[in-house]
Amino acid sequence: MILNFGYTHCPDICPTTLMDLAGAVRGLGADAARVQVLFVTVDPERDTREVLANYVPAFDPAFLALYGDLEATRRVAKEFKVFFEKQPAGTGYTVSHSAQSYVIDGRGRLRLFVRHERIAADLGGDLRVLLGE
Repeated sequence: MILNFGYTHCPDICPTTLMDLAGAVRGLGADAARVQVLFVTVDPERDTREVLANYVPAFDPAFLALYGDLEATRRVAKEFKVFFEKQPAGTGYTVSHSAQSYVIDGRGRLRLFVRHERIAADLGGDLRVLLGE
């Protein structure tokens, strides 16, 4: 499982990360079915279940989005040491947030911490190694 935190209004890192995750998983061929990507919103105010259901599968139909209220999101983010904070911007807001992903194996063990800028270059090979164990 690959766990990623982000939000649908993110102008750059989130969509790039989801595209890179899709490419890494797709590169696994038949083994892609053994990997589940989960996108956890850090903006539950705007990222409703409906918004997430349209946004996340656009990168890959097998990707799933997870939604919780703000308190649930804070608790999960704290467990994974993910920072997120609303920032005023123009007439609305953005959300500053950590941009790493986590790879968790079939036994529920955290195996990889992946910085967003390394997904395209490294993740496919790392997943092949983990899937071969």
